[in-house]
Amino acid sequence: MSERFLIRTFGCQMNEHDSERLAGLLEAEGLEPAAGLDDADLVVLNTCAVRENADNKLYGTLGHLATTKASRGLTIAVGGCLAQKDQGRVLERAPWVDVVFGTHNLHSLPVLLRRAREQGTAQAEFFDEMQRFPSALPARRASEWSAWVAISVGCNNTCTFCIVPKLRGKERSRRVGDVVAEVQALADAGVLEVSLLGQNVNSYGTDLPGHRQLFGDLLRALDGVDGLERLRFTSPNPKDFRDDVVEAMATCRPLCEHVHFPLQSGSDRVLRLMRRGYRRRRYLEILASLRAAIPGVAFSTDIIVGFPGETEADFADTLDLVEQARFDSAFTFQYSPRPGTEAATMPDQVPPEVVKDRFQRLLQLQERISLEANRALVGTEVELLVERSASKTDPTRMSGRTRTNKLCHFPGPAAAVAVTPGDLVTVRVERAAPHHLVGGAVLHHRPWNPAGGSCGPAPAPRPLPAGAVPLPLVG
Repeated sequence: MSERFLIRTFGCQMNEHDSERLAGLLEAEGLEPAAGLDDADLVVLNTCAVRENADNKLYGTLGHLATTKASRGLTIAVGGCLAQKDQGRVLERAPWVDVVFGTHNLHSLPVLLRRAREQGTAQAEFFDEMQRFPSALPARRASEWSAWVAISVGCNNTCTFCIVPKLRGKERSRRVGDVVAEVQALADAGVLEVSLLGQNVNSYGTDLPGHRQLFGDLLRALDGVDGLERLRFTSPNPKDFRDDVVEAMATCRPLCEHVHFPLQSGSDRVLRLMRRGYRRRRYLEILASLRAAIPGVAFSTDIIVGFPGETEADFADTLDLVEQARFDSAFTFQYSPRPGTEAATMPDQVPPEVVKDRFQRLLQLQERISLEANRALVGTEVELLVERSASKTDPTRMSGRTRTNKLCHFPGPAAAVAVTPGDLVTVRVERAAPHHLVGGAVLHHRPWNPAGGSCGPAPAPRPLPAGAVPLPLVG
């Protein structure tokens, strides 16, 4: 029987992308995916280092795995951002780990595993610079109809709360032609939805020769990919959002009407302390420009509560901006100091009980706004990319995502041809909750074609609305 592997992924979409590459490497070595821990011979932990509990989560998991390793000889490998940060400390705290590797050497995992077994000692490897772009590695994707595509790695920003630039390195962009070729190959293999990944997608291409291949150019180039139904990207930084991206979003057919637009704080004073490079007025101007150019566009965001030095007045500014911005959803975080970041050593750290109180108040506000935004969709028709069954006990109840990235549950059709994941369906929204919609019976069904190519007639390109005000270029 072939050796079986299990990959546990912590953190962001880039980690998920990297885990798909790690799975592809292991399958190329002849290993097979395990159904769960009891079935696994090798466990790979792909870690995150962004939040304080990331450390607790990793070392707590390693503690549980030590018992399994002692009973049946499990092999354990640790990679990702926390491994890059802690490096040799991982083996000091968990000497039963067999392999530790950093963010810049995913491709080394098979070699390190062989060395660990042949030599009988733990192996660790960390590069300061990326040797090979992860997208060049084989991949075993979690979904056959949707895929992550990295357009850049690393980050040149200096946000005082973030350790990612130290762990992922300086930003490096792929050429437009390479990205288009990968997306076309995915579409040819049946992928309908592609999400472009970068720590800051808006600064894409500024490191390429001549600075001629910018993010808006890439989006327009991907508009011509045959069979691509949906295109998303994450995450942009407001300080680099340019008018060419607004125009591309308004006119490129596959680009979805959704923008994840990190805010972090609504206070100009806190934004300066965070070194974000924009202010609340500019942020709201960009939202207004996108709403004018793209009817029905939805926004999600990231907000940090309790950043060092945040006063009640600063927090009130955040609540005020959230009320004005009317985000469809928000990922809200209680600030926690991360060793190695500038913010961790700042004075006036906010007491935990104050942070928790502000967090709950922000959550209550956003829950209300999210519910109001979703209720406004009741009675409208939405197209869903079907993801899974919505109920373990009722396989006919399905779930899918709208183009605006809202989760919607709906009953599968009673017809002989069932709806399956990967299909595109249209339903009418009947009810709404803060975090999901409930749709009625399927009105239109476009079956997924695993062989690639379009599911059916594509909608016409969206023209730029008359009178829309283009977004000024940011210097």
